Amino acid sequence: MKKTSFERLSSFLLGASWAFVLAGSALVFHSFAIFGFVSTVLATFVYVFFALFLVLALDAFVVNRQRLEEAKKQTKLLRDIEKKLSE
Repeated sequence: MKKTSFERLSSFLLGASWAFVLAGSALVFHSFAIFGFVSTVLATFVYVFFALFLVLALDAFVVNRQRLEEAKKQTKLLRDIEKKLSE
């Protein structure tokens, strides 16, 4: 199956986002380690929560694009059926 440039770009961005979540959470954990364990875990949790929210937003864009493409295919099929029935 041939991928469009949007699919390639979205796949790359999703992979980069997951890498950003993992690397960023490790960086936040190590950066806040001097403030104590509880504040370190809390800061890491807050970072991961917002980062995963952004990953989910990007995934929502991909899902909506797929839904739009499927709706276009269905609309074309319905118009073809309507044209054949009206003949």
